Amino acid sequence: MKEYFQKYLMLRKHNFQVAVKKAKQRKMCYVFLAPYAILFTTFIILPVITSIYYGFTYYNILEPARFIGLQNYISLILEDDIFLQGVKNTFMIAVITGPIGYIGSFLFAWLINELPRWVRTIAVIIFYAPSIAGNVYVIFSQLFRGDAYGHINAFLMDIGIIDTPILWLVNPDWMLPICMVVILWTSLGAGFLSFVAGLQGVDQAQYEAGYMDGIRNRWQELWYITLPGMRPMLMFGAVMSITQSFGVCDVTMTLCGYPSTDYAARTIVTHLYDYGFSRFEMGYASAIATILFLMMILCNKAIQSLLRRVGT
Repeated sequence: MKEYFQKYLMLRKHNFQVAVKKAKQRKMCYVFLAPYAILFTTFIILPVITSIYYGFTYYNILEPARFIGLQNYISLILEDDIFLQGVKNTFMIAVITGPIGYIGSFLFAWLINELPRWVRTIAVIIFYAPSIAGNVYVIFSQLFRGDAYGHINAFLMDIGIIDTPILWLVNPDWMLPICMVVILWTSLGAGFLSFVAGLQGVDQAQYEAGYMDGIRNRWQELWYITLPGMRPMLMFGAVMSITQSFGVCDVTMTLCGYPSTDYAARTIVTHLYDYGFSRFEMGYASAIATILFLMMILCNKAIQSLLRRVGT
């Protein structure tokens, strides 16, 4: 046992020496990576660690943070009904808009990839534009206005389906579905662009080899060549889709108000915004952020394990 432990220490020492030697040989690489590493650590790693720490404290900005253990998490799970409503709404949004937006982004990118280059460029701009348009909420707020001047109400009244206007963005039965429609409309974002780039990066020689090995149609080509050839892009698109689905806040607050009627459009991020920037209970808000962070990591791991099976 002693000899085995000594060999283990010697092996660890040798590996450390090799790593130090390689680092010295590639020191210029670390110099070029340093700006990104510093920014990433400052604005990503440190805030996450700080948020996890403050999640175990009572902190209202005006007074020093006071350690209270798991009290924030106990209150969130056992006492905060509005938070549980936000969790339910967030999962509904993620389960419905996440997969539909992800699959839709890939299908649109796949179809666009078959077009001539100049047509493809125009199509990418058209499909990507809603995700960066600043007035998309204004458009939908006008479409779903709760009076007779709203476009949807006016159309339904003209064809005789309804007699009185529907309060689309005030009625709890309609708020969340409308928000999901808006989210899907703006879902062709960075993930969509990554799919377009990934499809362009697949080696055409693989398709020729695939047809020689027995591939007979486009679906087999998609499953056995295209998807395995763009796994990194699929991973990136999945991460972006999860982040967008769980980070919904602006859509519900802009369209349905803050707070929404009966908290029907409440999400986890909206709850975090409420306690962090309206009530300034930063300890409680940090606990919400930590739970959201863990949920996103678990979903990301599940999606990654699923995507690893593609084409196998």
